[in-house]
Amino acid sequence: MTALKNPVQMAVIGAAHGIKGELRVKSFTGDPLALAEYGPLFAKDGRKFSIIDIRPANNVVVVRFKGVQDRNAAETLIGTELFVERSTLPDDGDQDEFYHADLVGLKVRDDTGTEIGRVTAVQNFGGGDLLEIALSGRHEVLVPFSAAAVPEVSVAAGYVRIDPVAAGLVDTDDSDIEGAPVRPGQKGRGFDAKQRPRGPADAGGNR
Repeated sequence: MTALKNPVQMAVIGAAHGIKGELRVKSFTGDPLALAEYGPLFAKDGRKFSIIDIRPANNVVVVRFKGVQDRNAAETLIGTELFVERSTLPDDGDQDEFYHADLVGLKVRDDTGTEIGRVTAVQNFGGGDLLEIALSGRHEVLVPFSAAAVPEVSVAAGYVRIDPVAAGLVDTDDSDIEGAPVRPGQKGRGFDAKQRPRGPADAGGNR
């Protein structure tokens, strides 16, 4: 078993799929299929997972891992978080750029600096990137990943700062739909709508 020194979460295993050991996996990479290009993945306890087959399935990917041959074995892996060592990820040295995976697990602070939750995922349903945030004591919400809604990202310090009003977490008189996020208007370094989290060039990631 391998203990990672600086793990970055790349995916989480969901439900078993079929009877041949396949699993539905939620990938945090810009291109979900690129998950297979990062080499072996590791669980928190050091278990190693090698992908031998991967294919898209709606908002997740269906994966077959080496050594998982039937549904019973697959079901024991449900909920397992998968990581890689940060040093294995391509890095061009620009501190203002980051991977989607770097954001997962970061603390979320409001405009007063108070910690209000954590980032659990980065989603994109076709209208722009959204941060999925588990608010303290509340259900998960989606916040547009725009310069207005998320004015500060500090991966090194372990947090993102959001503007509750721009993020749609505070009701305003001119809101047409309560809590409805607007389409992100990306701007600024790290928030360019044309940029997606970087990854291996041959895996469809931008760098």
